[in-house]
Amino acid sequence: MSKEALYQSAPWQNFTGPNLGYVIEVYEEYLEDPEKVDPELRELFDEWGAPTPGVDVMTTKGQADISFQLPANPDVYSKIVAAVKLADNIRTYGHLAAETNPLFEKEQIRRLELSEYNLAEADLKKVPASFISPNAPSDLKDGLDAINHLKKVYTQRISFEYHQVHELEERNWLQHQIESEKFYPSLTKEQRLNLLYRLAEVEGFESFIHRTFVGQKRFSIEGLDTLVPLMDKIVSASVGSGTRTINIGMAHRGRLNVLAHVLEKPYKLIFSEFQHAPNKDLIPSEGSIGITYGWTGDVKYHLGADRQLKQGDTVRARITLANNPSHLEVVGPVVDGYTRAAQETRNQSGYPIQNLDSCLAISVHGDAAFPGEGIVQETLNMGRLKGYNTGGTIHIIANNMIGFTTESTDSRSTKYASDIAKGFEIPIVHVNADDPEAVLAAAILAYKYRQKFHKDFVIDLIGYRRFGHNETDEPMVTNPLLYKKIKNHKTVKELYAERLIEKGLLSKEEAEKIDEEIKNKLQREYELAAKHSEDQDTEMNPPEYIMKGFQEPKTSVPMEELQQLNSELLKWPENFNVFQKLSRILKRRESAFNGDGKIDWAHAESLAFGSILKEGTPIRLTGQDSQRGTFAHRNLVLHDETTGEEYIPMHHISGSKASFVVYNSPLTEAGVVGFEYGYNVFAPETLVIWEAQFGDFANMAQVYFDQFISSSRAKWGQKSGLVMMLPHGYEGQGPEHSSGRVERFLQSAAENNWTVANVSTAGQYFHLLRRQAATLQKEEVKPLVLMTPKSLLRHPLASVDVTDLTEGKFQSVLEQKGLGEDHNAVERIILCSGKIAIDLEEYVTEKDNLEWLHILRVEELYPFPKAQIENILSRYPNVKELVWVQEEPKNMGGWMHVDPYLRKLAPQGVEVRYIGRRRRSSPSEGDPTIHRKTQNLIIQEAMKR
Repeated sequence: MSKEALYQSAPWQNFTGPNLGYVIEVYEEYLEDPEKVDPELRELFDEWGAPTPGVDVMTTKGQADISFQLPANPDVYSKIVAAVKLADNIRTYGHLAAETNPLFEKEQIRRLELSEYNLAEADLKKVPASFISPNAPSDLKDGLDAINHLKKVYTQRISFEYHQVHELEERNWLQHQIESEKFYPSLTKEQRLNLLYRLAEVEGFESFIHRTFVGQKRFSIEGLDTLVPLMDKIVSASVGSGTRTINIGMAHRGRLNVLAHVLEKPYKLIFSEFQHAPNKDLIPSEGSIGITYGWTGDVKYHLGADRQLKQGDTVRARITLANNPSHLEVVGPVVDGYTRAAQETRNQSGYPIQNLDSCLAISVHGDAAFPGEGIVQETLNMGRLKGYNTGGTIHIIANNMIGFTTESTDSRSTKYASDIAKGFEIPIVHVNADDPEAVLAAAILAYKYRQKFHKDFVIDLIGYRRFGHNETDEPMVTNPLLYKKIKNHKTVKELYAERLIEKGLLSKEEAEKIDEEIKNKLQREYELAAKHSEDQDTEMNPPEYIMKGFQEPKTSVPMEELQQLNSELLKWPENFNVFQKLSRILKRRESAFNGDGKIDWAHAESLAFGSILKEGTPIRLTGQDSQRGTFAHRNLVLHDETTGEEYIPMHHISGSKASFVVYNSPLTEAGVVGFEYGYNVFAPETLVIWEAQFGDFANMAQVYFDQFISSSRAKWGQKSGLVMMLPHGYEGQGPEHSSGRVERFLQSAAENNWTVANVSTAGQYFHLLRRQAATLQKEEVKPLVLMTPKSLLRHPLASVDVTDLTEGKFQSVLEQKGLGEDHNAVERIILCSGKIAIDLEEYVTEKDNLEWLHILRVEELYPFPKAQIENILSRYPNVKELVWVQEEPKNMGGWMHVDPYLRKLAPQGVEVRYIGRRRRSSPSEGDPTIHRKTQNLIIQEAMKR
């Protein structure tokens, strides 16, 4: 026997770990005195020599998975363990060998080969099927059948990743569904023919546009045609189980096809838009389709629509496709906001009542954008949070394996576009877009999982893009190998028709007849599309009621009502232990009604919120640390210092018939702003407020301000009354905690699109909040951008007497008390906004002989209060200069906005000039000492005669 053979048959290979160590110790005794060793071991040592550790005697089988190693001479139990390990690896890694890519062959994976586990088919036949898959069909005879079944279900044209799901109940449920194939549809002949017809509609629509409107962009769906039946199935399954609202968000790839078929936007209306002459008269008159337009409009593949699913005269459900600009994934949190609002009932005090099954969100993503755009991660993170949970969004990755001209190898560092979802324990299905029935199965599994567990689910729909990024691109220039494959690849409609013909369910002539029928229908719709370019509105003026603005509502609250409200907000249960220091601070608020104190910022806010709730308007406030307030000023949620229990006084206001919530948001701006905008659109009766931790943090959400909040009404006719609070003011905290970038909001201010305010007193804040609440459901409603203070939150000069709330109103311009009384003596009028007005007030209260000066606080920067300022200026015949004073650098803040207004308003011969920091690239100084000196210089220059 050779040495190698000798070692392979030696008994020592069966000893490992402590057992091997024991044998080695005995062998050492054997060397000293063989007679001291047990006779059986002595015989082994005599015959085989020294015990040898296992490297020379281990099998090489199992090297595909180093976590599993078989002994060289496995027994029946080892074979069972090997079979179970193989089954588990099929579940875990089967997706790697699946046939989910329509253009490329499936891979061979060593982990799934029997030989890697030293198994033969005969070994598996000895293993009961239930050991391998307890969920497998009952007709499986043995372990071999079970392993083959697992290979089939885990490596076919639909594959699964769910081992990242940690909840055992969910994993077991998913495994049972997959291995029992309970979710796989058993389609009748009629259902298969209907599916073919749907694919023919999808393909026919794209082909017709391609021929008819040559070279026009449409971002076609071709290569991912099954996206439409996938969405059809999710919609029908959801509505069938009682869902009443379905909200869809998607970018432009395939959007026109989804509009035409899932939303049923009339073909003729889409064709009229291709002729650059959209005709609103083509919208169906029965009200089943809602398509909104603003006065400036948007390109056709950004527009949304509403569809009412009816059964007879009864509306069963509403389907919404959200308007979306070209910023791809930014619509995701907007749609989730829609959905949360639709799920909640807000007509009673306390938290809203949420019904997760009443509304479903579907988000369609691009394969390059899903891992590439950070907003996706932000939105996924929000999915399980108390303030943002919607009971699970169904995510569909419309995966055409390319982003613009960039292939997957250059656009992500992961194998799959969906891999980012694993970090959030979201189950993932990969499905071949060329297999319509597998696609329907994916839809059913996603729907069933969401319905049972109310969590997100991802469907990675893997297809291709038949043409370039848009129809003017030639993809062979940048992706020649891929597009050689695509050019010779049959469409999914052709493949499915062939499949049905092979099954004897359809003849070739019948398939051709379907195509001809759809082609004729499209031609008829095209002929109905009226061309009326001569009637186009080139002025694109907003409606008159928008430009007129709103009438000032009554915002004061009677003393008795306000006093009762104040008392209720300062009550909590006797056994509830509020932190003593905070309790003393809050109880001081009683003194404001006894004539011994004033109303500060947070106190005014609480009274405003309480009064708004009593009038029946729900309130939703979110932001980073908004329950307490970034500056420890708000404290709307009280915590028992011994138990940690929460108590919210706003929930216990007598007579309130509206819900109130304040949520601490995750550390994100873009995702939360998008969500709150969407919530506001779907809950227009609700005062929705987003608060930035610091005003400059809002720039992380700039796309929402630019693309949605400032311009949604002009582009899409979409109204919003969202309030954005941005802490702003120069306190020497450096460039990132000074400026809320008011200039950016003013730059976008036009056509009465929003209010931009920088108020200086708690009373002004009170009335502005109440004004916003009063206009929510009116046609003239608009968002409110509010620069809120930091140092002024507790400043005595920003606090007000209670009579300001009971008798006052919001004033767009405030005049400095004690100045401007001698009209003929005033030579300089200072105009300013926000915190610097308080700095100026502190200065003037210590000075005499200021009859030559007057100070105006412009509390509302947009719409600019021209009439009010003009009226004030008319009182001062001898004024020589108008001076704008601000804290911000000259190229920031309000100056660039107010300059042209002031020059127009200034009487002839009156100089208009600026005092403030010079133009800077950074918003403020970083050194607090330099900041204070600069601030003092501004005040001194403003007051120097």
